[in-house]
Amino acid sequence: MTERTLSIIKPDATRRNLTGRINAMLEEAGLRIVAQKRTRLTVDEARAFYAVHKERPFFDSLVTFMTSGPVVAQVLEGHDAVSRNRGVMGATNPDQAADGTIRRVFAESVEANSVHGSDSPDNAASEIAFFFSARDIIG
Repeated sequence: MTERTLSIIKPDATRRNLTGRINAMLEEAGLRIVAQKRTRLTVDEARAFYAVHKERPFFDSLVTFMTSGPVVAQVLEGHDAVSRNRGVMGATNPDQAADGTIRRVFAESVEANSVHGSDSPDNAASEIAFFFSARDIIG
């Protein structure tokens, strides 16, 4: 089934100029970029986006990291886009990520793991709406 998912290229990857290489891996996995923007999250935006983690011990560190530099938010489209994107991203912990995945190749740490991806179609819809209007998405 064709679906959409949100992908964020995180500050550690934008700092190292990896956007093109990461996007090439996403496209090679059969995902199409249908919306994209480079932005810098404010503290309030990062806190709102990651609100699901607000009770977790890493929340403040995550907010600090995600506001430390620019990110590239994008909408990916394709067959089973959520699971396909999660597969190409690899496990959150880069030491546990499969060879050839984005996090195995590029991540610096569990937190600075280069990419974020929606974990379900429902979350994808709300995460996409956080960054993009329907008018921004060109299919």
